[in-house]
Amino acid sequence: MDAYPLHLAMAALVGASFVAVSAYYMHRKTLNQLIEFAKAIERDRDAVGEADDGDGDVAEQVKKYPSRRRSKGTAGYSRRGSASLPDVTNVSGGGGDAGDSEERRNGPVHLDYIPAGLPKLHTLPEGKVGSVSSNSRAVHLIRPTSPKSPVGSASAFESIQGSDDEDNMTDNAMLDTTYIHSNGNANLPDHTNVTGEPMPSTTSNMVRSHSVTGDLHGVQPDPVAADLLRKEPEQETFVRLRISPLEIPSLDEVDVYRSLQGCLEMRRRYVFREVVAPWEKEIISDPSTPKPIQNPFHHIPEGKSDHYFQMEDGVVHVYANKDSKEKLFPVADATAFFTDLHHILKVIAAGNNRTLCHHRLVLLEQKFNLHLMLNADREFLAQKSAPHRDFYNVRKVDTHVHHSACMNQKHLLRFIKSKLRKEPGEVVIFRDGTYLTLKEVFESLDLTGYDLNVDLLDVHADKSTFHRFDKFNLKYNPCGQSRLREIFLKQDNLIQGRFLAELTKQVFSDLEASKYQMAEYRISIYGRKKSEWDQLASWIVNNDLYSENVVWLIQLPRLYNVYKEMGIVTSFQNILDNIFLPLFEVTVDPDSHPQLHVFLKQVVGLDLVDDESKPERRPTKHMPTPAQWTNIFNPAFSYYAYYCYANLYTLNKLRESKGMTTIKFRPHSGEAGDIDHLAATFLTAHNIAHGINLRKSPVLQYLYYLAQIGLAMSPLSNNSLFLDYHRNPLPMFFLRGLNVSLSTDDPLQIHLTKEPLVEEYSIAASVWKLSSCDLCEIARNSVYQSGFSHALKSHWIGEGYFKHGPDGNDIHKTNVPHIRLEFRDMIWREEMQHVYLGNANFPKFIDP
Repeated sequence: MDAYPLHLAMAALVGASFVAVSAYYMHRKTLNQLIEFAKAIERDRDAVGEADDGDGDVAEQVKKYPSRRRSKGTAGYSRRGSASLPDVTNVSGGGGDAGDSEERRNGPVHLDYIPAGLPKLHTLPEGKVGSVSSNSRAVHLIRPTSPKSPVGSASAFESIQGSDDEDNMTDNAMLDTTYIHSNGNANLPDHTNVTGEPMPSTTSNMVRSHSVTGDLHGVQPDPVAADLLRKEPEQETFVRLRISPLEIPSLDEVDVYRSLQGCLEMRRRYVFREVVAPWEKEIISDPSTPKPIQNPFHHIPEGKSDHYFQMEDGVVHVYANKDSKEKLFPVADATAFFTDLHHILKVIAAGNNRTLCHHRLVLLEQKFNLHLMLNADREFLAQKSAPHRDFYNVRKVDTHVHHSACMNQKHLLRFIKSKLRKEPGEVVIFRDGTYLTLKEVFESLDLTGYDLNVDLLDVHADKSTFHRFDKFNLKYNPCGQSRLREIFLKQDNLIQGRFLAELTKQVFSDLEASKYQMAEYRISIYGRKKSEWDQLASWIVNNDLYSENVVWLIQLPRLYNVYKEMGIVTSFQNILDNIFLPLFEVTVDPDSHPQLHVFLKQVVGLDLVDDESKPERRPTKHMPTPAQWTNIFNPAFSYYAYYCYANLYTLNKLRESKGMTTIKFRPHSGEAGDIDHLAATFLTAHNIAHGINLRKSPVLQYLYYLAQIGLAMSPLSNNSLFLDYHRNPLPMFFLRGLNVSLSTDDPLQIHLTKEPLVEEYSIAASVWKLSSCDLCEIARNSVYQSGFSHALKSHWIGEGYFKHGPDGNDIHKTNVPHIRLEFRDMIWREEMQHVYLGNANFPKFIDP
């Protein structure tokens, strides 16, 4: 009975002794390995010094690639080591076989894989201090996030063989050139610039990771590196890439490129450009916030010039004086325009052109995706390094919003209730031979202020408006009553637009309170009579409607057929006379229309609006002149576009010659209808609103990309009218590099919050998973597309905003990293070189 416990104790003693002895020898062996490894590093350092005196190439290779000293032995055998303990290599002084054997068992050591910003690793071989310089360190491991490792980080001593994902990793130390080539040579340097020269390493050289779901924006940077980068300047180095075919283009491709060149040259001939750019006219000496204009509507008499103008075949021509016969500012005639338009349409319809442009667009998209894979974390950290600035306090311009729908429905409801409570006895309308007060109007509708709510107001777009532009326009009538629209949303009514002016001031106040949101409000001139311009200017000036956050665009509804049926006009020429002749009069003699003269200082653009989905006949080069257009049918979109463009071109040339502000052509185009609309605006417009039909034409889409024509897109508005939100091409356009911005279009019908522009950004970011960098880039684009002054743009997005690429960026104002803009500029230049077969000429500055 007593023998069993004794035997058990003896067995335990023997087992414990064996474990202790084994542990002792294992510990001793590990210490020997560490000591021998430290000695090996010291010998390598001495070898580098000797190489400096001898073979410079060898020394350079040792410095540049310290981790290349690997040997897999003659049999190529290796064993996976522990990921939690250091991998060490036993390098004996005279036994090469023993060293190789130990290296095969434990794998290579990567002391250069230390997260950026951590203290240097010190070793103490034989009393000497050795360190690994952070300036020569290269990051070698790219570890995608897995469900087991939600944060893409690794131990400083972790072996590259200690992961199941080693097949997906890229060792940057093995890659020594600057670009990724399409022929399979993948080169991803962390420390070389475009010329291949070494670049200094900074704290943003860290492990890159992506979310488990595959979202390219789901970047989870190393928290230590992120914390350190907040204290350091922005990292401007990034992994550059070039994916371009190395072979010479075929003859068919050369023909396509030459046809694209011809289209771009046509646009350069047509579009109005100022002779002297705004940044050359106005030199900013004070970098502080521009001071607001104290009296924006003060008129200073300027006197009449000797210029003489007259309308000829639908286009105003200007002469130096009444006796002169030479046109000062000639413009392309209608026959030339429609001939060029048909050439553009022929180019975009050719099958080989469509195929090549589609391939280039897909390649642009994939380049951006690859850029995000390689540099998303660097962009994120660069944004974190910019103090104070984030998405909420970068300037954003609502580049497309209609003034009569600039408020949200709750705001309009509160205003109507307020007026019904405070001014019920105000005479507001004349109907059926009777003057009615505000109270009587509501009594005639059998409504009281208490009855009103948002649902009864019924101004919000719903399912019934989809593909029904007529029903959408009826939503401008509160409670479905046109009389309420005339009272509250018109400026030419019995009360001279007082209610709309008060409502507009409240919207201005909300914009100014937000500080970082601006708007370009579109207000209508119908062309029914010449006095419309003076009425509008009088309403603006008399009600003091001015804000530093707002500029105006004039929108021209394409309603000739309506006016013709009503007997208001007899030909299309009447509309052109009513729209453009007052503008030439006030330009030649500002004192003839003083209020219009000061109002035009705030007008930055001319727009064309109406339902584009209506069927129309394609114009030919032998179209009747406007004076001959007396039938009841509405002219085609391109017919409107040409005559607006031609008159505006001449007007801008005249205004520029007199030192006045100019008006850009920025129409609605491509929201629905034929592709002809986008072809016409490609030739004539600075920017356009919508442009979603570019998804149907790869050639036009590629041309819009090359020309960087601004697209003010409104996906929520499109969702209510013509295109479901998830089918909207905005994210695709953005990936491919088109110049897109977000806008609200009609907050009254579309949006629900007090800040409709932020609502637009918020929904886009949520649905399409846009990152903060993406949102800030779109916001920066909106400032570029806008018509605000040079001084304000300089203050909002940087003093050099008119330069290409990162030279035109100030991350402390835009929150857009230089990395993103350098990539966009580099890819655009590559595409232009492709199209021009290596002979592209790049302007020094962007187009004004």
